[in-house]
Amino acid sequence: MESYDISMLAQHERSNWVRLRTLLTLRWAAVGGQVVAILVAVQLYGLTLPLTPVISTICVAAIANIATHAYFPQNKRLSEREASAMLAFDILQLGLLLYLTGGLNNPFALLILAPVTIAATVLHLLSFLALGALAIGMITLISFTSLPLQLADGSLLILPPLFGFGYWVSLVIGVMFLGIYARRVTTEMHSMGDALLATQLALEREQKLTDLGGVVAAAAHELGTPLATIKLVSTELVAELGGNPDLRDDVMLIRSQADRCGEILQSMGRAGKDDLMMKTAPLEAVAREAAEPHLDRKASVLFDIKGGSVPQPTIQRKPEIIHGLRNLIQNAVDFAQEAVVVRIDWSATEARVMISDDGHGFPQSVIGRIGDPYVRRRRSEIDGEKRPAYSGMGLGLFIAKTLLERSGASLTFANKSESGAVVTVTWPMRALVDISPAHRPTLGKNPAFLP
Repeated sequence: MESYDISMLAQHERSNWVRLRTLLTLRWAAVGGQVVAILVAVQLYGLTLPLTPVISTICVAAIANIATHAYFPQNKRLSEREASAMLAFDILQLGLLLYLTGGLNNPFALLILAPVTIAATVLHLLSFLALGALAIGMITLISFTSLPLQLADGSLLILPPLFGFGYWVSLVIGVMFLGIYARRVTTEMHSMGDALLATQLALEREQKLTDLGGVVAAAAHELGTPLATIKLVSTELVAELGGNPDLRDDVMLIRSQADRCGEILQSMGRAGKDDLMMKTAPLEAVAREAAEPHLDRKASVLFDIKGGSVPQPTIQRKPEIIHGLRNLIQNAVDFAQEAVVVRIDWSATEARVMISDDGHGFPQSVIGRIGDPYVRRRRSEIDGEKRPAYSGMGLGLFIAKTLLERSGASLTFANKSESGAVVTVTWPMRALVDISPAHRPTLGKNPAFLP
């Protein structure tokens, strides 16, 4: 597949996606919740707590927030180390508070999942794993040792060992499951965002190439007048310099070069106008245009046109159609042994382009995920043997699929029964044919099809 420069996005650290203000706001919410919980436990339920160390632990979090707020600007984006340090502090502070208030007998132990979930979404894998291990370590520690909750009558509030063990297991599983789940979803979201950006860049580049013909035609028109003036003046000078051969030869050279420039601009202007006027073309011509960069490669690109009794449709030359088909043909040529067949057929209601190669076919382990961005890895040794050149089909096929679906097409990916892969692109005819109001009065003569 063609390469698209989105490495600049990939180089950004995940932690740079979160602002300091966001984590500070969450910590203030945690501090407020901790204060309310302590007041309710003491005043409403009469629990006896070590208030001095408990209040001190809460105050440490508040002081840390105030100091961080004063030292750093509010719109600061956190680095990997800074975000990791803040989340590690939150885990340790909450773990200490739980140790002072009953350990796993405290139902608020569930809140230790929050920093791990945040780490899964904003930090790199190693930092996320380290914070997950820290959280599991704190859960395990307070499950073995903690200050018990004491009721107003002096009795201790302690869960039976079986319930305590079950609560520990549920928290450990929660840390791992929620962390992995949140990370997976976040990674897929940002991969999709990067891939869509690459798709947009590819479409913009194709659109610029399409518009280049108009620029060339305009430039040829504008430069024609000064070149004509140069030619006229040089012709007059040739007549006046008959007695000075050296100067006369120089002026004749200028005139000949002006004539040469005029010829070049004339050809460029004609090509530019032709390209500018080619808003529509036969379906076969658009497919051949898409395949043109790959006609001289190792595998032959063959065309099989089957239109039946219906004349060939003239379709709009949309950049997304040309670029999408080009990516699919390039992928087929990359993996073909000898030939790639582009089969084109149509009916009164739909048009179809089938691109097949004689390679080893799509790996079975990824065939259901083709069209997703960043499908890169082999999933089995068998796949590697069947398609040894395969190292990734993610972004290029994703771009092709996205662009073609934007034009109204539907795509299917499959393996042929004998050998090789086949991609089928199908459009409803109404998605390809221009039926704007300017053309509707002549629909009775079927202008959508070539005579």
